[in-house]
Amino acid sequence: MNLLKNPWITMPEYNCFGCSPNNPIGTRMRFYEDGESIVSFWHPTQNHQSWLNTLHGGIQAVLLDEVCGWVVFHKLQTAGVTAKMETRYHKPVSTLLPYIELRAYLQEMRRNVAYVHGEIRAPGTKNADGLFTPGEVLCECTCTYFTFPQEKAVSEMMYIPSTTDPTDVSRDEAIMNQPGLADPN
Repeated sequence: MNLLKNPWITMPEYNCFGCSPNNPIGTRMRFYEDGESIVSFWHPTQNHQSWLNTLHGGIQAVLLDEVCGWVVFHKLQTAGVTAKMETRYHKPVSTLLPYIELRAYLQEMRRNVAYVHGEIRAPGTKNADGLFTPGEVLCECTCTYFTFPQEKAVSEMMYIPSTTDPTDVSRDEAIMNQPGLADPN
């Protein structure tokens, strides 16, 4: 997988709750391109809980909306706004997990409306041969975005096309590169 370069990182006024690395109370997510998917690894903490050791559902929605939004930014190379988000909370997400995996991909495009599927997964496992088995889906969503022509996104929404770092990184490297994450093994 390849790290997506955050194109807004040098803007002085940039303080996105989801992806700004400089927002002290934000989620500071980093994103990777993995085939058709955009992926992020994130470390839940007790500061993000609702009930004891349980990740707040609103925080889960923020994380999913952000990873789905990066599908629009990177895969569609434009900006958009969330029109609707349908979320299914399958199981509690523990704040004691070493990390969670967020994964999103474009499900369908109808004219200027993008339907993006997102998931929160528990940590996966590796077998003795080093083969990875994905973790259980704990929460999933479908986000509906109204997208803009790229010219309008650039002129009116400060959209800057995203690019990827050409260096291929392993899953474990991507996990370790997220701020606040523990050893993935």
